[in-house]
Amino acid sequence: MGTPNNTAGGEENGVMMKVVAGPGGYILQDVPHLTDYIPDLPTHPNPLRSNPAYSVVKQYFVHMDDTVPQKVVVHKDSPRGIHFRRAGPRQKVYFKSDDVSACIVTCGGLCPGLNTVIREIVHSLDYMYGVNKVLGIDGGYRGFYSKNTIRLTPKTVNDIHKRGGTILGTSRGGHDTSKIVDSIQDRGINQVYIIGGDGTQKGAAAIYKEVRRRGLKVAVAGIPKTIDNDIPVIDRSFGFDTAVEEAQRAINAAHVEAESAENGIGVVKLMGRYCGFIAQYATLASRDVDCCLIPESPFYLEGKGGLFEFVEKCLKENGHMVIVIAEGAGQELLAESGHANDEQDASGNKLLQDVGLWISQKIKDYFAKQRKMAITLKYIDPTYMIRAIPSNASDNVYCTLLAQSAVHGAMAGYTGFTSGLVHGRHTYIPFNRIIETQNKVVITDRMWARLLSSTNQPSFLGPNAIVEAKKEEAPETQLLDDDGANSGINIDGLLRCLRCS
Repeated sequence: MGTPNNTAGGEENGVMMKVVAGPGGYILQDVPHLTDYIPDLPTHPNPLRSNPAYSVVKQYFVHMDDTVPQKVVVHKDSPRGIHFRRAGPRQKVYFKSDDVSACIVTCGGLCPGLNTVIREIVHSLDYMYGVNKVLGIDGGYRGFYSKNTIRLTPKTVNDIHKRGGTILGTSRGGHDTSKIVDSIQDRGINQVYIIGGDGTQKGAAAIYKEVRRRGLKVAVAGIPKTIDNDIPVIDRSFGFDTAVEEAQRAINAAHVEAESAENGIGVVKLMGRYCGFIAQYATLASRDVDCCLIPESPFYLEGKGGLFEFVEKCLKENGHMVIVIAEGAGQELLAESGHANDEQDASGNKLLQDVGLWISQKIKDYFAKQRKMAITLKYIDPTYMIRAIPSNASDNVYCTLLAQSAVHGAMAGYTGFTSGLVHGRHTYIPFNRIIETQNKVVITDRMWARLLSSTNQPSFLGPNAIVEAKKEEAPETQLLDDDGANSGINIDGLLRCLRCS
């Protein structure tokens, strides 16, 4: 697997990750392989050798030493840094086509592109590798042991990419590792394709670990799914582009409503439980938004420099305004006003209060009671409209490549990996890197500064809070790390500084 100087096996979050060190500070965070725990597995020539679709490709097999750097912006004296194994077909495969029995499962919330990924896994297995035994697991993880399976063929999945949702059904929770692996073993399944977000990928990591403990020849491949774009390392998750595009319709409607009324205010709540990427990118794409509020950037309502003051300023200058707010923004303010909620869903996510309704009412009360000023406020919540639609052209292409990469990896014997795009290149990423943290908007990053300059809104951070934000930001070479993703900014610290600024 390459030409390393040093190879070591490590265990992160209970999941094995191979670390390969090379000259110049080169580090490969490699994914597991079936031969790591089942030695002397036979190999077979890749069926793509005789596939007409690949006959015109100059080099259709990925070189074993091909890796993709996590950082693309470096200094001249920088170490080469962390790399991931490049995705794609290999010259040798570890499964005979007739011996493969694959299954696909979708878990968690809906997201544009789920059906496209299902379709392309089935088509890739059949058209590229001649695999015709593919099962769909009905209803998420619990479908492994409590529901029937669905036989998937290129014919049955041919048109599903034109529909939203998932033909397999989905659910939250229901993960019982032992029962799931028992089912995999009893059904003779040897390739498992798991589509879902960070919680689902944690479940996939547990399945891989149990499969390995039992010594089973089963490849476990993940495809990251989250509409919020909160999965680390990868450039973006599928469905995100579609979500941003669809959010434009809600923002456009809010702008029309606000512009058509005297002192009109349009409030749009978008998805984003812990991160505000949809709100951020939809705001930048729209150019009709006057204020964007996200979980990573605390704000306050009253007083100098607060939200109410900015709303009043916009109404006086323009006669209308549009506010976009992510669902996870301002939750600490709701808690302070007695709207705390400690309940969780089946995936362990905190159930959020409706910040859109809350802030809309707060704005109405402020202008009615304190300013004695008539306003017209319209609140739009397009959450389920956005996540239930089919993927757009960009996401359809992305889903296709993710699915093909996952199939190539499983056939080549790789396991315990997630297929993902890193700086425009498809890679195989160890599960632990995907589940170790969440991707978040970095408010000390240039992308957030671009948004502030676009909306001309205040940062809502006083001098002390700005100092705190910069202090909490990771390394001074942060721009080298995923353009500043995964910051881990201390929101509580920022809130304390907001109160004293």
